[in-house]
Formats: sequence, structure tokens, C-alpha cells
Amino acid sequence: MPVSPTPDSHLDDAVEAFQGVRRQLFGVAYRMLGSVSEAEDIVQEAWLRWQTTDRSVVRNPAAFLMTTTARLAITAATTARARHEVYVGPWLPEPVVTADDPALGAESAESLGVAVMLMMERLSPTERAVYVLREAFEYPFAQIAEVLETSEANARQLGRRARLHMAEEDRHEPVSGADHDQLLQALLAAVRLGDVESLEAVLAENVVSISDGGGVVSASRRPVEGRDHVARFLGGVLRKAKPGFDISVVSLNGRSGVLISYGDEPSVAISIDGSTAGIENIYVVANPHKLERLRPGH
Repeated sequence: MPVSPTPDSHLDDAVEAFQGVRRQLFGVAYRMLGSVSEAEDIVQEAWLRWQTTDRSVVRNPAAFLMTTTARLAITAATTARARHEVYVGPWLPEPVVTADDPALGAESAESLGVAVMLMMERLSPTERAVYVLREAFEYPFAQIAEVLETSEANARQLGRRARLHMAEEDRHEPVSGADHDQLLQALLAAVRLGDVESLEAVLAENVVSISDGGGVVSASRRPVEGRDHVARFLGGVLRKAKPGFDISVVSLNGRSGVLISYGDEPSVAISIDGSTAGIENIYVVANPHKLERLRPGH
């Protein structure tokens, strides 16, 4: 006679199902919120709900967990938007290390880029959920409709609206990974030498640098615009740095970025966005609360 599964084996099955999609759950929550810590909280809440659910009636555990996570993230994104509106200085997404998973559990890594995530901030939480599930995870609209508890026609309409909003942004064609790395290395070489001319040569004419200090550390509270201004700004940042810092290239948000540290303490994370004209955007995260998970061992 077949042996009925014990409670422990039931829990083992639950853990296995959850672990199988955990990376995808985090990928959805992170793209929705731009915060590693908040995304981890959402994933933890999804796990707690999965534990207390009658799993015997769940036909597709992965779909159930993704739906739960997406709905939790939509709610969290509503309150996050209000916090970002009163944030001290420019708000940037918390950098996430993607060395092991460049796409962070999705089919596409592009939606992890800082430039794209900032553009998604302009979408409503529901539009953002549709955009993330469709563009990053390639969900069919029928499944997205189930997640949002709406009709497939409405899900398609939300998707069209999200794409239109994203297309309204005057964004250049992103460069290849190899070209991106080349731009980053040229930037680092010029900064290390303090060579303003070489620095200007790698920057696009209308380059913009955005710094996020969160009111915790000193950082420019307005974007720095233009090749000359940005070059001088970057040179000033390095001149003001205290001795003993280390510069390393790390995988951040799907592409190579820069981490400036003092010993094991990360101080600044820098991401760039480039085009054939050079570096178009530089994103500088100095808020220590957003760098905690970049420490070794995290």
C-alpha cells in the first residue's frame, strides 16, 4: 500500500517548489521596487504565505508564488513611490550584484539597468508589474491577467500604455556588453590619471551624472549635466576621496560597474549607461544604506 507523506515531506516539497523559483521571485520584486532589502522582504512574505496555504489545491506552485509576489510588490510599490517623492536628493535604485545571474532570474537583463529602472519609476505600480512580467519574464498576457485579477484585454491595454510611457523617454540605443566594458575601462583610466581631457573624450556631449547620498552622506542634490561639468565633477570626487581607497570592477545590475571601497567597507557604487557617442549617464550611489549588501560575504 502507498505510504501517506509525512508532514515533514510535505514541507520538503514546499521548500523545493519555493527554492526552484526564488531567484525569479526576487527578480520581479527588485525590478518593481529598486530595493534589495524590500525585495527580500517581499520574497520572505511570499514564503510565509506559501507555508500557510493549502498546497494540495495549488495546481501550479510556481505560478502561485509568482502571483503572490507580484501582488505584494504592487502594494509595496505604491508606498515606495510616496517615499521617493520626499527622498533627500535624487533617488537611485539600490545596486544589486549580478555576477552569478546577469539577468537575475529573468529572460532579459535589460530591465535591470539603472536607466530602465528609473524610467519604470514613472509607470504606475500596475503598469510596472505588467511591463516587468511581459518584458523581463516573457509572461503571456493571459497569465498576467490572472496575476492582476483582470481581463486579458485590460492586461494588454496596460502593457501598451507602459510601453508608450517608456518610449516617450528619449533614450539612446544601448551599446553591447563589450562596448560598455570598454567605455567603463576608459573612464576609470582617465579618472585614475586625473586627465580631464581624456575624461571628456569618453563622455557624450550631453552626459548627465546623478548622485544618491540619501541625505546621509555628502552628494550633489541635483544632476550634473554636460561634458565639461561632469568631467570636473568626477575629478573633484576623486580628489576629495580619503587615502587608501580601492577601486574594483564588479557586475552590477547586469553589467560591469565600479565599486570604491575602504578595506571591506563599500563607499561608492558607480554604474554607467553608454551609446555610440560615449557615456550618456553616470549613476553614483553613495548612500551607505544602499551599499550594505555589497560588502564581502553578503
